[in-house]
Amino acid sequence: MLLRINGVEHELHDVRTILDVIEFFDLLGKPVVAEADGKVLTAEQWADTPVTANMSIELVHFVGGG
Repeated sequence: MLLRINGVEHELHDVRTILDVIEFFDLLGKPVVAEADGKVLTAEQWADTPVTANMSIELVHFVGGG
């Protein structure tokens, strides 16, 4: 399925939910904010939010450092 993630088109297979996308990018368990088609999602919504072809997803991953 073709998805636009952080402004870049990706062809991902075997993803059905936002949680699947987050797992694909190895971000599960890390501090992440997810937005799907302009709607900010809570972590509790990830597994219940289906992805659709051409969906625009923004994933913001926070990192610490000094």
